[in-house]
Amino acid sequence: MQSRSITAEIKAQLISIGSVSVDPALVPGSFGSTAGPGAGTSSVFFRAGSQRVRLNINKASPLSIEKVGEDGTLAILKDGVQLVCGRLERALAHCPEQAFVTLCESCIFNCSYCPVPKLQGGIKTDKEVLDIVDAVAKAGKLKAISLTSGVEESVEAEVQRVLKLLPELRKYEVPIGVSVYPTEGCSKKFFEAGATEVKYNVETMEPDIFKKVCKDLDRTYILDKLEEAVEIFGKNKVHSNFIIGLGESDACVKAGVEALAKRGIIPILRPISPHPLRVGSCFMERPTPKRLLKLAKMEKEILEKYGLRPDFAKSMCLSCGGCDLVPFVDF
Repeated sequence: MQSRSITAEIKAQLISIGSVSVDPALVPGSFGSTAGPGAGTSSVFFRAGSQRVRLNINKASPLSIEKVGEDGTLAILKDGVQLVCGRLERALAHCPEQAFVTLCESCIFNCSYCPVPKLQGGIKTDKEVLDIVDAVAKAGKLKAISLTSGVEESVEAEVQRVLKLLPELRKYEVPIGVSVYPTEGCSKKFFEAGATEVKYNVETMEPDIFKKVCKDLDRTYILDKLEEAVEIFGKNKVHSNFIIGLGESDACVKAGVEALAKRGIIPILRPISPHPLRVGSCFMERPTPKRLLKLAKMEKEILEKYGLRPDFAKSMCLSCGGCDLVPFVDF
């Protein structure tokens, strides 16, 4: 019998596949992702109870979303077997209940798993960003504002772009999250300008893999800036994406999660989304449900050890939770 909630086991299965086929008539509003490895894809958010999952739209997926009740109830099916009943959520700006805005949809860095440098998308003006936030607020769906960005010309310029926007965004009186490549002193500036949380992505904690896939970036520098951010923003307010599926071992993940948590940083174990524009660029393998569950349970134990709680997040990825198994939220 199908579930009325998205259990950890069901969510692991769903995000391991990562896609779903769906009749466009059922979709209340899908979005095209403009950030990170998921850039250039259209997605839907499915919610059951207090849990949600984000899936890319793909006609060839073994998963499908179908109407199963006259009251509008929908179900996710795998090869015709119902897994979970729920509903689709509308994402007005990247994800439900947030104005999650990508300021710069291009990047000078060439991380080999990321399609953004290949896509070289547009740059939003300040007015465009503010109009997006205002539209979500007027729709009555604004619980947080999240800003992320590629790098058009320099990391310093992207930090300045965020700092210019933050005073205008404070008027909405909701939490504000910022996720960019860090610069010297940026955490203090973000905090003073009104940011609530920050996310600087370490990408992988395996040094050799990092050197291969993020040749233009400095992992040690990112870790230093994350640690500095914890000193400024405090406990549970500093996050970092840790991509799973780049060839790292489970032992590496465990050691990496421990190293981050010890510094007060909450890792987000993000399954890799291999993109057609990056085929052959590096090793990319979507993790299995079994591996996702194993690593998420391991992460929860380590976070408990250091008193860290992802469910306290007010903005960005942890607050949404659609793409990942989130300890203390999904199980």
